[in-house]
Amino acid sequence: MDTVDKMKETYNENLVKKTIEVLRVIKRNDLVERLVSLASKVTLNMDKPEYKDKESFDFSEEICGTEQHKRESKILPTRFPLQDKYEQKFSPADLLKIGPPVKQSHDTSEKDLAHIFLQRLMMLDYRARYSPVRQDNPVVSGSQSVLVFNIYNMFSDSAVSDNSLQSYMHPMDVQMAVFHCSDSFLKQTVITKLSQCQYVLPLLVPDPVTKDIECPLWTFRQIKKTWKKTQIKDNSHAITMKTVPICKAETPMVFFFRLGSLPVSKSQLMNTLINDRHSTFFDRNSPGSSKSHLLMDGVAEIAWYCPAGKPNDSFTDCIAFCNLHGDALSFEKQREILIEKSSVNVVLVPTLEKGQKSTTVIQDLYKLPKPLIILITDSVCGAVQMKNNNYKMGLKHRSQPDVSGELRGIMRKILSEPHRSFQLESMAEVSGVTVDEDDEVCKTGKAAAMKLVNMVQGMEISNIKYTFLPCQDLCHEWCKINKELHHLKGNIEQEKSQKLHKLRIIRQNQCEASCSELMKSFTESLLSLESKEKEYFLKWTQILIDALSTEDISLILQSYDEKWTEVLTLKKKHDKSDLLTSKQTELEKLSQKLQSATFGLEHIFREMGQIYEAHREVQAESRHDWAKYPELAADLMISGHPVELMDGDAGHVPLTWLSSLLDEVIKKLGDQRVFVLSVLGVQSSGKSTMLNAMFGLKFAVSAGRCTKGAFMQLLEVSEEIKKDFKFEYVLVVDTEGLKAGTATLHHDNELATFVVGLGNMTLINIFGETPADMHDVLQIVVQAFMRMKKVKLSPSCVFVHQNVPDITAAEKNMDGKRRLQEKLDQMAQLAAKEESCDAECFSDVIAFDVQTDVKYFAQLWEGSPPMAPPNPGYSESIQELKNIILSKAKQSTGITISHFNRKIQDLWKALMNEQFVFSFKNTLEIAVYRRLEVEYGNWTWALRSNMLAIENELHTIIENGNLNKVEHSDLFNKMSNKYKEVEKDMTKYFEDDRDKEMLVQWRGRFENKIKEFQEELVRGVERKLDEVIQQKKACKKLDDKKTEFENKLLQKSKELAHQLAEKEDFDAFINYIRKPRMQAEAFIKEKVNTYMFTEYKDKALNILGKNVEDKYKFVCQALFDATNKVKTQRGDIDMWAEEFSSFLKDKLTLDAICCQNFRDINNFDFLKDEIERGFVSIKKEMNQLSLDKMKEFRLRPDQILIDQLCSCCWETCPFCAAVCTNTIKDHSPEDHSVPFHRSQAVKGWHYRNTEIMSVEFCTTKVASDGRFYLNYDSEISIPFKKYRTAGPKYANWSITPDESKLKYWTWFVCRFQQELENYYGFKFMEYGEIPSEWKTHTKEEAIQTLYETYSANCE
Repeated sequence: MDTVDKMKETYNENLVKKTIEVLRVIKRNDLVERLVSLASKVTLNMDKPEYKDKESFDFSEEICGTEQHKRESKILPTRFPLQDKYEQKFSPADLLKIGPPVKQSHDTSEKDLAHIFLQRLMMLDYRARYSPVRQDNPVVSGSQSVLVFNIYNMFSDSAVSDNSLQSYMHPMDVQMAVFHCSDSFLKQTVITKLSQCQYVLPLLVPDPVTKDIECPLWTFRQIKKTWKKTQIKDNSHAITMKTVPICKAETPMVFFFRLGSLPVSKSQLMNTLINDRHSTFFDRNSPGSSKSHLLMDGVAEIAWYCPAGKPNDSFTDCIAFCNLHGDALSFEKQREILIEKSSVNVVLVPTLEKGQKSTTVIQDLYKLPKPLIILITDSVCGAVQMKNNNYKMGLKHRSQPDVSGELRGIMRKILSEPHRSFQLESMAEVSGVTVDEDDEVCKTGKAAAMKLVNMVQGMEISNIKYTFLPCQDLCHEWCKINKELHHLKGNIEQEKSQKLHKLRIIRQNQCEASCSELMKSFTESLLSLESKEKEYFLKWTQILIDALSTEDISLILQSYDEKWTEVLTLKKKHDKSDLLTSKQTELEKLSQKLQSATFGLEHIFREMGQIYEAHREVQAESRHDWAKYPELAADLMISGHPVELMDGDAGHVPLTWLSSLLDEVIKKLGDQRVFVLSVLGVQSSGKSTMLNAMFGLKFAVSAGRCTKGAFMQLLEVSEEIKKDFKFEYVLVVDTEGLKAGTATLHHDNELATFVVGLGNMTLINIFGETPADMHDVLQIVVQAFMRMKKVKLSPSCVFVHQNVPDITAAEKNMDGKRRLQEKLDQMAQLAAKEESCDAECFSDVIAFDVQTDVKYFAQLWEGSPPMAPPNPGYSESIQELKNIILSKAKQSTGITISHFNRKIQDLWKALMNEQFVFSFKNTLEIAVYRRLEVEYGNWTWALRSNMLAIENELHTIIENGNLNKVEHSDLFNKMSNKYKEVEKDMTKYFEDDRDKEMLVQWRGRFENKIKEFQEELVRGVERKLDEVIQQKKACKKLDDKKTEFENKLLQKSKELAHQLAEKEDFDAFINYIRKPRMQAEAFIKEKVNTYMFTEYKDKALNILGKNVEDKYKFVCQALFDATNKVKTQRGDIDMWAEEFSSFLKDKLTLDAICCQNFRDINNFDFLKDEIERGFVSIKKEMNQLSLDKMKEFRLRPDQILIDQLCSCCWETCPFCAAVCTNTIKDHSPEDHSVPFHRSQAVKGWHYRNTEIMSVEFCTTKVASDGRFYLNYDSEISIPFKKYRTAGPKYANWSITPDESKLKYWTWFVCRFQQELENYYGFKFMEYGEIPSEWKTHTKEEAIQTLYETYSANCE
């Protein structure tokens, strides 16, 4: 109420109303309500006419100007346009989308300005701050480079056309508008990128409307600074390297501010102090600068100078520089806060005269014990030291270098003495300043993270991993044994059984150790927190655990730097002594120490994966919510978090974990198509930096955090460009560097093959351009592509040359491309020999054009770190490369997420074995081919069924003597309609199926096969019907020789019976092994008999009865029709007989009807009735027919099924006799294959010159170093790994190394051990002893594995 009274006293009552009107305009309804409430209590009449008189509205100029500024500030975002983002903020998800290319034009439309700023900033293009704006307002003259606008027109409901109100758009207003319109996570990203661009960062930010001051402490949390401090010790310079999270860095802070208006630029002066080659602070001489800005006054900015440990450093230690925008007299609160926090205050004034407000402020500063430097713009005096370490210096008629040099010297002197330190985190304690980290959601996330980190506070990193992440330590042993499992020697099955037992024990131990307090706390937080809280929790966890290892890593990096310098010095001297070897060993130990000191979120997520895999395998009961882990990880992957694909420490791909995770992604997104982009290159060559800049990703790039293993991140294609692509997402795979640390050539080949195999496109990142730099990497990469060619995978590639000094020299680039092409061709020839493949040049291996598929990159930094900004040429290269990638991606259909999942499984399983090409099995391709086989079976059955009906019809006509020749063309014509239907179905299947890109390779072959099948059917029926015709003609001749044939048949029967008596009676199993087709046919016959005579006897009798009823009705109808026709036409008995036969001849076989004894019949109704009465007894007799009569049918049910189902491949494995599962008889050129093989004992394999049975599975043998003989007297042995060279029956079999065993056959060997020994005459003993683990397999398990195998192969 005091507020209203004062307004009345000072001005008049009308001011209250006008104030309310203004508040409504700026949408401060909360203040409106309070003011109206107060006004009503002091009985102000708000409806008096005089209050509506605009003439009486007497705002002071100051108040009016303030309100205008508020309105302009708030409405500025509408110009970009960002209206909807002021309340509904931008988020990182808005940037994590593949959108249109960034425009590189010289000016930008105002509506695109915010997006262009963000996109260019993400690409580390520091010119984002200077994006010129194209004139969109026709009122403004064409000469102006920035848009002039009427802020009132934007703000108010009614337009005001006053050109005098137009103002320029300031570049820093764009930056701040984006800042205000971003959520806290995007603000953090923006500030981190600005820091990487060596730009000043907002420290104190007034709210555009309320003017409340906020310190955006959260936005600084991801920033780390590295510098080298120089100290003089014992008359020498000692250099110490530091890497510190900037929020925790304790440094001097120099505070610059001005009092009044100045003719010189404060920001420009600060730039010369910090970095004379780059404008860290935006000054009045920066492009696009103007006096008119809306969002910068009162903003305090901060930047850090980081020395490089060199003689030309401006300062010897890290220093924070703070700048207050605007006249500090108008921003007392910010001024006082920063004066209090500073180590040195630097104030710029136009003059020092008594009686001025600025003089009073300086007098107060002078009294403080803190150093003060006064810079006077209209004074010509040099630097003068006053008492208490205070200085003053004139700027008039002095050059900028002179001023900055002298000022730098004063600061060095001041800071060499004891001084107050500044820490960014201390801003949270400042009164009257809100801190973004005080937001409740942020505090909740931090509290959960602190709970986690408090458990490990004070512990060494290696102890943290050992104590709280025990599954990873056990995983290393598990991986070691698992790899050994794929390279067995000696008593293979016994060794394998022992190793499998060890793996199970490790998994059990992992289950028991999986409930550490840290993991329980972490997963409980993920499960219980809301979405935003969870995001804060993860960010805080990463920030806090990074801080745990920062100091250790900093010390190790310094030692590494020193040791690396020593090694380089010795190498330059061509020193090959033991000293060099010793230094290199020490360097490698430091590298390992650095890795063990690294601890991040990826280790915690890796532990989740291990816990999940262990519990899945053991199926142990646990209080842990391990089954929910894949869904949690899937949510994070969808939201843009990187997910570990390969454990870089153990060199292991957790297949079970990744499969479940990707299954959850599919549940949430659908089985979307993704374009997989992977990257390869040497260690520390800038791969992750390149990907982060190109797509706004989050791969680790900080010092000491080189990528280990492989990570993947999912990016959505934006709606704006989705129509141009055939996939919905891009999946980026980042990998550890080749030639990294102790990595072996085998490891590098393994990694390269895995990553190249996964990618639709691979970026090969080469750092530098010398042949020596490229040789090793190219050899690895080319060999990986060669392997892809051999297993029928065809990714594309783009080579990226980074750190090329002069990328503008076209001639030099052409020469570089020529040398690269020559190197690639050379490597291709070497790889061809290695992989036994024909290739003369790299383009024989993969589609490659050196003119379009090679991109040269400028070096990343414009100058020398740590103060160098990113090179703008690098950012341009990033955009050009992104355009190349997307242009090539438009030609790709990508792959489904499920296909990607299968590729991970297939590639890694193959890489576990020594010979990748030999071991690779494309399970998706196999599954697609299996489905095609099923469809092919349906198509052939449709044709066979149609042909059976045609055959029955023609057979009846032949038996009735009405057809003496079957024409080939007639049969084709009769089935033409059905064949067209099948053709239509085939076309639809090949063109519409979800895997049509993969099916296309078989389309032509299957179209030919269906034609061949039709031809085969026609020929078969033609032959059978011709035989019927011939048999009918030969009947009489056969009758004449019947006695002679019977005597001969009797003699042959006696001979056959004698032979059978001499043979043993083999059981069904041996019959199946030796004669699988015969056993299969017997099985079909048995099942048909069981179906017809036991289980479904009643159903079979009903079908037979229905057929009798149908025939009866048909004959009755024929009788009726024939009788009516004869009566109508007054025919005789011969006519009746002819008509009756005519109606029946196509359906029933009839002998000729003789009418000799019925010529006197002329009552045809009587004849019909008599015949019908005769039919009753015939029908009754037929209804009593036994099912046994079906055995006499011309086309028996069992034979029809045998013809359809047994017309497949019956080739058997030369080692274990497993039958090829291809359902097509002639499936060449596909190799024979079977999902599961058997123990070789099933076929009687044994060790030469011994009685020892071979118990191994052939899928194990082919991966071993063993050899085999082709037969018992052969002198030549063949390595199992090269079994295909052993001759025709081996050459066409694909037997891939596989550690999985079908329990059915291990159970069988144990169950029938004695029978097998007796049958084959060998023993299961010594190194052929049956593994004890096999004996644990039960009959029920064995049968269950058969069902599981069938289900898996039918998917």
